[in-house]
Parts: sequence; structure tokens; C-alpha cells
Amino acid sequence: MKKQTYVAFTAQLHQFEEKGEKTGWTYLIVPASIAEEIKPGTKKSFRVQGTLDKYAIKTVALLPMGNGDFILPFNKEMRQGTRKKKGAMIAVSIALDTDDIALPNGFAECLADEPAAKKFFEDMRLSHRNYFIKWILGVKTEAAQAKRIAMVINALLRKQDFITMIRANKKE
Repeated sequence: MKKQTYVAFTAQLHQFEEKGEKTGWTYLIVPASIAEEIKPGTKKSFRVQGTLDKYAIKTVALLPMGNGDFILPFNKEMRQGTRKKKGAMIAVSIALDTDDIALPNGFAECLADEPAAKKFFEDMRLSHRNYFIKWILGVKTEAAQAKRIAMVINALLRKQDFITMIRANKKE
């Protein structure tokens, strides 16, 4: 297994005002030069692992901003783990995350029972599959995970991506 090279820098936390689906997001900017060190030549989203201050992160996507820079969304868990918010400075140490995210308990079995859902899921880009997996794992109880697995299987059978599934379920 290849040893990851971590890149360290300091960044300020920002928050989007009015930016479509990103409105209200807290984030930090990963400059193009840093992104180039981590994954040379890429202009697409990719996953990183490392630390924000001393808070460990894994399977976090860097999102391209169009000018060569990327953003790292700074979610609620990160804010709580670092006790930082908009305007604060944060020590960042990140490297390319090449590990696969394990399928949640029960999800693989449900996919095996629904070949059409499994095929649609497997045909998705890894980053899109990970949205579903992380969402399922985002709740603590088995009952809540089972409910989310059922929602994901139904969405996959309808050939819905993650965003479409979330929007469809908000309307119900």
C-alpha cells in the first residue's frame, strides 16, 4: 500500500450567502496549488483524508470551484469537533483518500435482492455511490438505517440519483 503524502496549510472558514443548494454552507478553500500537490491535473471532485486542527476526517470530497481552487465543505460534525465556525482560522493537513467506503450492514443484501437497483448503483460514479452510503451511515440506530436503506433501494429502482431521491422524499 502506497504511503499517503499529506499537505499542510492554514485556511479561513467561510460561509456561502446565496449560492443555490450551497446556501449557508460553511467551507474552507483549498487553493489550486495545494489541490495540485494532492491530485495532480484534476479538475473534478475527489476525496481526501487527514485532520482539521486535531479533528480527523476521512472520505471528505473536495469540490471544484471553476477557477482551479476547491472547497472542502465544513459540516456540523466538523464544526463541533473543532469548535470552529465562520471566520476562524484552521490548521489543515490532507492527503488523497483512496480507501473504499464499506457498504452499511444490510445494504449489500438488499442490493443482492434487487438486481436492477444493484446494477444502477454499481454503474454510478464512486462519489455518487458514496453519497448514498454516507447518508445511510449518518444515523445511529439500526431502525433509522433500515428506513434509509429502503428509501435508497426504492430510489435506485426508480433510477434516481441522491439529490433526486432527497427532493422526492421532501415532497412526500
